[in-house]
Amino acid sequence: MPKDILKASSLTVSFADHTVLDCVDFSVKQGEVFALLGGNGAGKSTALKTFLGTVSPTSGDAYVLDRSVKKDINSIRKNIAYLPESVTLYGHLSGIENIEYFLSLGGINRTEDDIKQALNRVALQVNAWHKPLSSYSKGMRQKTAIALALLREAPVLFLDEPTSGLDPSAIDKFNQLVASLSEQGTTVFMVTHDVYGACQIAHRIGLLHKGGIVGMFERGSNDTIDTEAVHTAFSMRDH
Repeated sequence: MPKDILKASSLTVSFADHTVLDCVDFSVKQGEVFALLGGNGAGKSTALKTFLGTVSPTSGDAYVLDRSVKKDINSIRKNIAYLPESVTLYGHLSGIENIEYFLSLGGINRTEDDIKQALNRVALQVNAWHKPLSSYSKGMRQKTAIALALLREAPVLFLDEPTSGLDPSAIDKFNQLVASLSEQGTTVFMVTHDVYGACQIAHRIGLLHKGGIVGMFERGSNDTIDTEAVHTAFSMRDH
């Protein structure tokens, strides 16, 4: 049976007198694609930031690869890749140059052929590879960042609204890419408010509302998640 790669254990995060996450418990197994779904203010971004180590638990803890975010965040960061919703790359550098630069910051060596293969996997058009990012659309920037995350070859991939800015064809390719990573053993944790997108890509969905998990949905015998059931639960909680 696959082991737990991510775990939230009575995870509570409070700011001043406001509790954002309230005793949240869930785990994600190796190779699983897990989506934390919620509306604005549900606490999903705070949960993500806790696993990344940019927000500290008030009580409880979060674990990545059996390591505590309270005690071993530096070790954790060496073993994860993160794709933010708003991609921050350098406009004066080309797609390839951006990837080479950010890989070098992490001490990761990849050949130009490796980088080109990654750009092919995310379907970034070849004629854009050597153009400055200032000429890229939001979707093209997103593809470049996805390629960068892939090249880190981390066992855990964190995604924040990962298909934002992508057209429907690119979303389909992205979903196929995540599925292939999952099959290779990569654990994927994503936060989103997109019910349909979460149902398309995830093995399990945790519905987060006002800082607590209020529903858990998983693929049935037909290997799909019941989109209507998730949408109904989401709508009831979000309105």
